[in-house]
Amino acid sequence: MKPLTPEEKRVIVDKGTEAPFTGRYYKHKEDGTYVCRQCGAPLYRSSDKFDAGCGWPSFDDEIPGAVKRTVDADGRRTEITCARCGGHLGHVFTGEGFTPRNTRHCVNSVSLEFVPAAKKERTETAIFAGGCFWGVEHLLSKEPGVLDVVSGYIGGHTENPTYEEVCSHRTGHAEAVRVTFDPAKVSYEKLARLFFEIHDPTQVGRQGPDIGDQYRSEVFYTTPAQLATAERLIAELRAKGYDVATRVTAATTFWPAEEYHQDYYDRKGAQPYCHAYTKRF
Repeated sequence: MKPLTPEEKRVIVDKGTEAPFTGRYYKHKEDGTYVCRQCGAPLYRSSDKFDAGCGWPSFDDEIPGAVKRTVDADGRRTEITCARCGGHLGHVFTGEGFTPRNTRHCVNSVSLEFVPAAKKERTETAIFAGGCFWGVEHLLSKEPGVLDVVSGYIGGHTENPTYEEVCSHRTGHAEAVRVTFDPAKVSYEKLARLFFEIHDPTQVGRQGPDIGDQYRSEVFYTTPAQLATAERLIAELRAKGYDVATRVTAATTFWPAEEYHQDYYDRKGAQPYCHAYTKRF
């Protein structure tokens, strides 16, 4: 984590609000990416920024899986925080009609840093569900070019789900991992091939001894190119005789799992019990 000034701590850690029309990014228009001031995680693209006239930077979309939403205790507003470190960003509002997306992320400038397009490191995000996220995270994280792997939940209808809620089979979410990688070092196709070889894509609603809809096999694509790659690899497997059950779905909000689920096998010094490499391609 980066050191914070007292004002940054007041906003990011203590959930304060900077004065309107004072933030350095309110009128900012340069091409690039806005990242978390505290941990550096990419949050918003400049192409999704617009002027809402409210006095704070406004965005009508976030980078997939980068922002966590939590309804305030009084139920009146929805707080947005960095999904990686939990730093306070501001609040999100819907139904105002400013843009076709009908969404406004109202963000404190002090919660952000800006990386110009010419300088930013190129990274991509992939999201895979293939049974218990502990094993998928552990094996994908070892691939050269992978920068970060986060276990979490996606594909359902419950906001900010807990592990217990997901296990109740009432949320619709799958256990999944969000992979941030450097495409100059590893391709999405290589990661997707590895995904299909570290779990059994023919199983339905389970993976090994783990049974339930949260353990389903599913690729959540973030770009049209990822969709095309996933569908092509599934077609290859089916041509080889595999009865692939893997779904391919557009990514929605990725909800990071509780901290005790992250880096599980590394912290325990153990190996996955229901995931192992099997060559299929």
